[in-house]
Amino acid sequence: MPRKVCVVVTARPSYSRIRTALDAIRAHPDLELQLVVAASALLERYGDAVAVMEEEGFRIDRRVYMVVEGENLTTSAKTTGIGLTELATVFDNLGPDIVVTVADRYETMATAVAASYMNIPLAHVQGGEVTGSIDEKVRHAVTKLSDLHLVSSESARERVLRMGERHEAVHMTGCPSIDLAKEALDAEPRNITELISQYGGVGAEVDLSGGYVVVMQHPVTTEVEQARKHAEETLHAVSKAGKPALWFWPNVDAGSDGTSKAIRIFREQNLLPNVHFYRNFRPLDFLSLLINSRGIIGNSSVAIRECAYLGVPAINIGSRQAGRDRGRNVTDIGYDRDAIRAEIERLFERGDRPRDMIYGDGSAGRNIADVLASAELTIEKMLTY
Repeated sequence: MPRKVCVVVTARPSYSRIRTALDAIRAHPDLELQLVVAASALLERYGDAVAVMEEEGFRIDRRVYMVVEGENLTTSAKTTGIGLTELATVFDNLGPDIVVTVADRYETMATAVAASYMNIPLAHVQGGEVTGSIDEKVRHAVTKLSDLHLVSSESARERVLRMGERHEAVHMTGCPSIDLAKEALDAEPRNITELISQYGGVGAEVDLSGGYVVVMQHPVTTEVEQARKHAEETLHAVSKAGKPALWFWPNVDAGSDGTSKAIRIFREQNLLPNVHFYRNFRPLDFLSLLINSRGIIGNSSVAIRECAYLGVPAINIGSRQAGRDRGRNVTDIGYDRDAIRAEIERLFERGDRPRDMIYGDGSAGRNIADVLASAELTIEKMLTY
């Protein structure tokens, strides 16, 4: 009998972080994929990631509606609580042999706690990394709840081992998002104007012939009161720079109301004649967009992970990615509109695109499936030191 592997995807970025592993699990003769989609991955206003999964051929075994409206600290906690209750029922019904949780979003706590208390072995993808905000606490808490660790880099592996995890339970697989980056880099060149026309979006029609930037800025959950102000600094910079920009809507984190409000006000005041807005792209299409851009601006982990492999220049703003291993493509900067504007203008002058393979070489999905098929499954663990 093949092992039943239940993967829980809770948000738009989590899908790109696990997509190639889903493919490899589904294709593996000794594994049976159970795909559970939950939280903001089900919601249209956050990109309707579930529709993309179905378009790309994945069967959704269960849907878990758990997001409490409000996008603040209280609703984040309540969303996690609802998810814990609902996912426990899902796991009871599906009867998986192992549950896989991805990265460090707050909803992953619900997956980790439900599986742990139900004595279901838990595998964690992307543990052992260092960042700012609440993600840091969530990631390491999930590591301690997990029985199998599928880490993306050698430094992450060392950190997980130093947390007292067993050597035989920690596997350096690389990050599945790098598999997609490799696929996008190896693909035939895309016509970007034709590509973006498929997605509609809102805002000004922008001329991409002279180059463009991609903007993706999320609120920082430990700085929610400043979310609107943080977004305004970037908005002022993008507006004043006057360069064509393709801006992606923020995720469901606490503080996103402030970020969204800042965007809407600027848009209504016609201060963004050079910006077009989108909710979501299919993962490979988004990576093609990045490859052909002058660079990415904001605080998304895609700027640190995939863009390091792709060599796409990144202006990383603020503390959200503080401490994460980064490549030569990244320029770190504070919330200062003049400094951000200057860096945007510099993107249109620079020609270097250095690449660094910090998070893998493009084989992570297959590596993860092989580990899930062969690793000893256990729920017993003790500190190793």
